[in-house]
Amino acid sequence: MRLRTTLCATSWLVAGLVLASCGTEQPGATASSPQVPGADKLAPCPSTPSKPPVSKGLPDLSLRCLGAGPDTRLADLRGPLVVNVWAQWCGPCRDEAPYLAQLAKSGQVKSGKVKMLGIDYADPRPELAVTFATEQGLDYPHLVDQDKTIQQALKVGGPPLTAFIDKDGAVAFVHRGVLTSQQQLDDLVRDKLGVRL
Repeated sequence: MRLRTTLCATSWLVAGLVLASCGTEQPGATASSPQVPGADKLAPCPSTPSKPPVSKGLPDLSLRCLGAGPDTRLADLRGPLVVNVWAQWCGPCRDEAPYLAQLAKSGQVKSGKVKMLGIDYADPRPELAVTFATEQGLDYPHLVDQDKTIQQALKVGGPPLTAFIDKDGAVAFVHRGVLTSQQQLDDLVRDKLGVRL
């Protein structure tokens, strides 16, 4: 009787250990925030090598990717780079989106001579942000700054805002407000980053 009780207790202990060791994670999986539906259609955020912050550069903080890919530390970024701060609820952001989409299709961006990055700012609806970026053809990586962490560093009064980052990582120029034409955006890329489109 004692042997049967011991075997029974041992069986329950082993079963309990097996169940406790089971989880929902796949082998090698890493914890991440829930994927927003449709985010896989966005350009993934690339890994960037760690670099020291530069004087007059982007702030030393990390933002998560709206689509697939790792978090991005802004201080690691180097240009020529166009950073557009936007939100799906922002009417002027919708007005300027075609110019940014057109820039993204240019040969200079496709060849990597100019990079582009979007920051979805103070936006409580990530699913609508994904829809906005997809429908507007904003075919470049986007980060999320729901808590306005870049507000002080870039003096963001509200979106839209477009920053031009030079090859050394310094903020060469910040355009506050809506971009009003393709010519205006192309001229800013040429004049502030030294890249002809």
